[in-house]
Amino acid sequence: MSSEEALGSALSHWLSFNSWWLLLPFIMLLVVAAFIVAFVLLLYMISPLISPKPLKLNGAHVVVTGGSSGIGKCIAMECYKHGAFITLVARDEHKLVQAKKEVEKCAINDKQVVLCISVDVSKDYSQVESVIKQAQEKLGPVDMLVNCAGTSISGKFDEVEVDRFKKMMEVNYLGSVYPTRAVITTMKERRMGRIMFVSSQGGQIGLFGYTAYSPSKFALRGLAEALQMEMKPYNIYVTVAYPPDTDTPGFAEENKNKPLETKLISETSGVCQPEQVAKIAVKDAVQGNFTSSIGPDGYMLSALTCGMSPVTSITEGLQQIVTMGLFRTIALFYLGSFDSIVRRCMIQREQSKAADKRE
Repeated sequence: MSSEEALGSALSHWLSFNSWWLLLPFIMLLVVAAFIVAFVLLLYMISPLISPKPLKLNGAHVVVTGGSSGIGKCIAMECYKHGAFITLVARDEHKLVQAKKEVEKCAINDKQVVLCISVDVSKDYSQVESVIKQAQEKLGPVDMLVNCAGTSISGKFDEVEVDRFKKMMEVNYLGSVYPTRAVITTMKERRMGRIMFVSSQGGQIGLFGYTAYSPSKFALRGLAEALQMEMKPYNIYVTVAYPPDTDTPGFAEENKNKPLETKLISETSGVCQPEQVAKIAVKDAVQGNFTSSIGPDGYMLSALTCGMSPVTSITEGLQQIVTMGLFRTIALFYLGSFDSIVRRCMIQREQSKAADKRE
């Protein structure tokens, strides 16, 4: 063999050997990718095994506070359609009677009952405890409690009366604490139950005009997370619903005095119907999901703000991990547009004041 042939043979072997080293990273990448796909598929298959057993609404006793109108009434109707027994709790007796008639139209059998109780759930715990006891004596232990009693106010921080901050916390927070405290002991004894807190997207992100409202709804998230950790060993599951602006009497009342900035920001997500919110919220509560969101915006906001909140399935956790970066990028554009709205409104207001002075 000539020296040229030997050199060519050596070079051929060298190239062949190094080509494998060049391909090795790609092979390793494929192996890792295959492992990840297999792992995700395995988690997806076993996740139903670790998820809560769905609550059967047929024959269950569901208590709905704030059940005389809006989302609360629609939740009661949705549960009634599945065969539940309903206790409606609200302040206005006339509205309760009207709501009862509407709920009864959704009956699927002649054994179902709708009980009405007039009480302010935010004032006196002993009174709330007493009426819950009465309801349980008539319709049996509470299987699911829906805390939907609430109110809303919008306005600039320095223009909202100080007493209204206290009022928001009493109604929106304590109005959920008291009924929950009244039913939880029985649920623990029975080792089953569902608790739903109806919060708001204003309880996930603080927006202009909601300095009194948002904190009272954020508080429900903290309560729900701590409560879920305590109650999970007893097979009691907590759900927090985060509906967007919803076409209810309360929303119509709020719009009468809503600041322009708040209106413009709210319009970016549209308005939902209470029936749609109720259907999704009830489904999530029955499944034992911690978070209940409505629509693409709601899903994105819930994923962005999940933090240390519990997950019902491994699949849910993986979805949050995968989408977090993308959703944060989109959220930055939203926040930029909100800031732009606030600045434009301020400039327009100042220009208007200057024009008035010149006149």
